[in-house]
Amino acid sequence: MRPLSPATRPAVGIALALLASACAHHAPPQVAAAPATAPAPAAKHSTAWEDSVTLARMAADARAAEAARAKTLSNEQMLLAQMTYFSYDRAILSDSDRAVLDAKLPILQEHAALRVQIAGNCDDRGSDEYNLALGQSRAAAAKRYLVDHGIAADRIEIISYGKERPVATGADDAARAENRNDQFVIIAGSLSATGAAN
Repeated sequence: MRPLSPATRPAVGIALALLASACAHHAPPQVAAAPATAPAPAAKHSTAWEDSVTLARMAADARAAEAARAKTLSNEQMLLAQMTYFSYDRAILSDSDRAVLDAKLPILQEHAALRVQIAGNCDDRGSDEYNLALGQSRAAAAKRYLVDHGIAADRIEIISYGKERPVATGADDAARAENRNDQFVIIAGSLSATGAAN
């Protein structure tokens, strides 16, 4: 290749400058970047801590349910065991006696296999024979009330102890009033299960 003559050098320089300038104004077209795709959501995995919290909550709920069940059973036992009381030489249920029996009704209805014994009792006055008959009448009065309110008669047994089983000692009015009662005892079935199957 022949070297450029001094006369042509300026012309070549100008041509190169023009060519560089033209290239600078015509930048290569920009290629649009592909839209970024959102990352797929990661599958949610519970942590050991979350699992332990869930288990702790489940255990606490189970304990609370058991405590509530125990409290309910305790209340039911208390209501079933609550005695009725009678005036001297009487076998007539008072309003308060009927309220006590009314509290027993839903329990006996819910626990259909439950059988109870009602024991009639008397204070220390009167003959043994008289008190046995009076105690029987007192137990029969409570049974009749429960039966009249939907409890099957064969689920209720009655007995009289007369004055043989006092709950209070002494011969004063307060002790004698305590001993004129009907006592209620479960003799079959259980309060631990509910419904007709228990």
